[in-house]
Amino acid sequence: MNRVDVLVYRFRLLSPRHGAVLKVVGRRSGSLASLPVVVTEHRGAEFLVSMLGPDANWVRNVQAADGKAVLRRRGRELPVVLEEVPPERRAEILRRYLAVAPGARPHLGLKPTAPPERFRRIAPRHPVFRILEQPARTA
Repeated sequence: MNRVDVLVYRFRLLSPRHGAVLKVVGRRSGSLASLPVVVTEHRGAEFLVSMLGPDANWVRNVQAADGKAVLRRRGRELPVVLEEVPPERRAEILRRYLAVAPGARPHLGLKPTAPPERFRRIAPRHPVFRILEQPARTA
């Protein structure tokens, strides 16, 4: 299903406002892997959340690539650096993520209306990455 979602997002067919395609080099294969993601906005910054936890392939690939990736959104590709957010700062981002990605609710086991303490409890199990534009190289 990820491949179908990637095509849907790439060609902007039924693309949700928060949808994007993350491209990152595979830690084992060395080839570029693409997968659909939901970009979450919180306090003027953008984030990616792993609804499947720290062992999701994309999380491990991003960590192995020192955060370097490409994000395809709105017909443009942007080189980015994904900076992991410490668990103690994830709760409000996770709440916002569930508000814009209802399909993730079964994976996190919460609704966006859950008490803040419940989000703090699950935060260590769900990596969150802040999206930073990769600085342009100068010659």
